[in-house]
Amino acid sequence: MAELYVIGMGPGDAQSFTGAARTALDRAELICGYTLYVELLKPLYPDKETYTTGMTGELARCRWCLMQAAAGKTVALVCSGDAGVYGMASPVLELAPEYPAVKVEVIPGVTAALSGAALLGAPLGHDFCIVSLSDRLTDWTAIEKRLRMAARGDFAICLYNPASKHRADYLKRACDILLEEMDGSAVCGLVRMIGREGESYRVLDLKALRETEADMFTTVFIGSTQTREIAGRMVTPRGYRP
Repeated sequence: MAELYVIGMGPGDAQSFTGAARTALDRAELICGYTLYVELLKPLYPDKETYTTGMTGELARCRWCLMQAAAGKTVALVCSGDAGVYGMASPVLELAPEYPAVKVEVIPGVTAALSGAALLGAPLGHDFCIVSLSDRLTDWTAIEKRLRMAARGDFAICLYNPASKHRADYLKRACDILLEEMDGSAVCGLVRMIGREGESYRVLDLKALRETEADMFTTVFIGSTQTREIAGRMVTPRGYRP
């Protein structure tokens, strides 16, 4: 059976791949993905055929991979972070029934929530949720509802895509919603350029977060009522200590 691997690249460059991801890439005859991610791989696989598309070309990219696999080639479709978290595993599996001869295998990676949390300390040590602030595929009304419900549920929250050139005020808008439900002293964290040159992180409170600039390379963490700053690290206790 023809194979299509959907691979999470991890947080940064190609060196952050898991062993399973590297094995799948070694086997693949074709490598496909968003242009930036494929460029990161070229030094490791200079002789392999590649296919890239830019932003908004995701469905065409997934269908191309399935068509190539159906034609008998072993294909690797790469994504940042984890393929199943805001990645290409979902659209590939939605389209896969149209290509019954193709076996799709999802290879996990390390999503930004986990890699960013490791830099900050342990902000996700107890129940948490992840919300993307991008309204390209989700209405802002749904995003606002999810933020409000997460705050009311006292989850630690991780925000993806907090701002962009066209959404410069979205993190501020999200903080305004959270401040209606939470105390402004809630411990928060920012991580930028995870696993890449210029990597940085910062611990601050929710009021300060509202006034902080962010971009698409930033991942934001908002603590629960149990989250503390301990020796400069952001920690949500698991609950072992009384």
